[in-house]
Amino acid sequence: MKTKKPGFQSMDEYIAACPEQTHERLQEIRAAIKKIAPEAKEKISYQIAAFELNGRNLIHFAGWKKHISLYPIPAGDEAFEEEASKYADGKGTMKFPLDEPMPMKLVNKVIKLHLAQNLKMIKG
Repeated sequence: MKTKKPGFQSMDEYIAACPEQTHERLQEIRAAIKKIAPEAKEKISYQIAAFELNGRNLIHFAGWKKHISLYPIPAGDEAFEEEASKYADGKGTMKFPLDEPMPMKLVNKVIKLHLAQNLKMIKG
């Protein structure tokens, strides 16, 4: 991020403060979340972009100098976990390098898994 400015007030403000080379991808992720989980509300959590649904954080994402991150990595089936392992970095973080195409099919799977977990929690 360009600055260490605390207290982002909106997702637009957060994205604007991220490295310019991440803006398009961050907006693409934002649009995908809105499409898959239209009831989710934008927020800033841990000073990064996030969406909330049913009073719970659904997903976080961030723009960095060399990658885009999604947090946390959801639990999935074996095929998902194998596909996601290429991007797993540390505990619960997926990193998508800026010098590679953004794997939007995988990002969409991540969003759908988070949505399913969120809905299961409120029903359970």
